[in-house]
Amino acid sequence: MTPLNVLVILGSVRRGRMSERVATFVMSRLAATDGVTAELIDLRDLDLPIMEERLGRIEPTPAHAADLGAKIEQADGLIIVSPEYNHGYPGVLKNALDYFYAQYKRTPVGLVTVSNGGHGGVNCWAQLVTVFVQLGAIVLPSSVAVSNVERSFAEDGTPLESSYITRIDGMIAELVWLASKLRA
Repeated sequence: MTPLNVLVILGSVRRGRMSERVATFVMSRLAATDGVTAELIDLRDLDLPIMEERLGRIEPTPAHAADLGAKIEQADGLIIVSPEYNHGYPGVLKNALDYFYAQYKRTPVGLVTVSNGGHGGVNCWAQLVTVFVQLGAIVLPSSVAVSNVERSFAEDGTPLESSYITRIDGMIAELVWLASKLRA
């Protein structure tokens, strides 16, 4: 059977971003999951211009937008790793998400939110759920909220609290199960 294709989108371009540690960890857990291939999409590498119109309605197509759209459309599942900024999610992530619409339809989405504080990005999570439901994606009921990220993850992405291994693996298992059912 062809491996499931999972995209991990790192939703921050901020210097010194802590969410990169968590995205590195998520990628390592996906690499350890049988039957899955994963790719990290770092929005910092894409440098998408401010969205004026959805993909397919604007010419010329912005650099990297068509490639990202094709990857989202071909993905069996998405995992968004996003910090919470000012009780929401970063504008760069909203900009990237808004380029596409049909590409998300019936795609399972796992949400991993990150904060320096004790709430783990719950406001970010709530807003992302609203957006992905509107886009026609299937948001997993299990999500992972990372609180106090500086004390929870080492710079290399190693979790300093073992509970994150169990929580991420559980979310990945749910994503794999649902993506397999949808593929069938």
